[in-house]
Amino acid sequence: MKFLKAVLQVFVQIAIVAVVAIIVSSYVIKLHEEQCANNQGSSGHLVVKPIEIPSQITFMGERVPVENFDTRESLDRELQVNMFWHSQTIMLLKRANRYFPEIEPILKENNVPDDLKYIALIESGLMNVTSPSGAKGFWQFLEGTAKECLLEVNNEVDERYNVAKATQAAIRYFKKQNDRFGSWTMAAASYNMGGNGLAKQVARQKCNNYYDLTLGEETERYVFRALAIKMIFENPTQFGFNIPTEFLYEPIPCRIVEVDSTISNIADFAFSQGTNYKMLKVLNPWLRDNKLTNRKGKTYQIKIIDSAYRNVVIDTLPVADSTAQPIDAELK
Repeated sequence: MKFLKAVLQVFVQIAIVAVVAIIVSSYVIKLHEEQCANNQGSSGHLVVKPIEIPSQITFMGERVPVENFDTRESLDRELQVNMFWHSQTIMLLKRANRYFPEIEPILKENNVPDDLKYIALIESGLMNVTSPSGAKGFWQFLEGTAKECLLEVNNEVDERYNVAKATQAAIRYFKKQNDRFGSWTMAAASYNMGGNGLAKQVARQKCNNYYDLTLGEETERYVFRALAIKMIFENPTQFGFNIPTEFLYEPIPCRIVEVDSTISNIADFAFSQGTNYKMLKVLNPWLRDNKLTNRKGKTYQIKIIDSAYRNVVIDTLPVADSTAQPIDAELK
């Protein structure tokens, strides 16, 4: 009797699961059909609409000559790539919501075009990546260029990973190249291929206009990539990206602690500030070691995450004794 009762209970549970699965599947199928219907023409086939390029476009405050077929087609290519590379563009929109609020005021304070923020976006995707050539951070500075732009780079501190500092360094570079070439667009091209390399092409081709120069494929696509991203960001729904605010990554609330002395142990310092090593490194990736040897008494600004935003358990466990016997040895 007990056996039959147990079998009956299992049968009932399986039946319930099956009914729930059918209901959920029906809902998902219906939702999918509704979404497809919104993108279907009268023939019932999925419709992929062409992108209409406006007749008037500016980048860095400078007019883009879209009346020229080569300019228009170059922009069209990058729009197609970024519009239909959904996963990449969605992640860019999410990250930009977190980091643009930190970058934009710095650009404004220094009287440079707001469109410069899209250069950081196409350089790194707003991630602290390292390129094959060794360029690092949001703005992808090589070590030599970073130091020329007054960034500190050593084993303990690498300000290429400091968003605010690296943005200020990028501004120095762009201002210098804008003065050199008389154009922010040309300054952007030089950021990709180098100022001297661009100057050689200007002299060879006797032309100082980005849109009329023949350059390497990467540099020829560079400005158009940034421009395409700008167009998508300024009107994402027009390009099919309808992301509710709650799905965007929000800025991480934090406070600033100024330090002008040596920190012998970053983990201990983090605990003293009510956070932990991981969260300190997340907000301050420019700290590259577990210590900060500040011999010159330089003032550093360290971000400390708001304790109400991210629950942090302060680890009070004692440090493991490296001389202790293994557990299995003790058992023996």
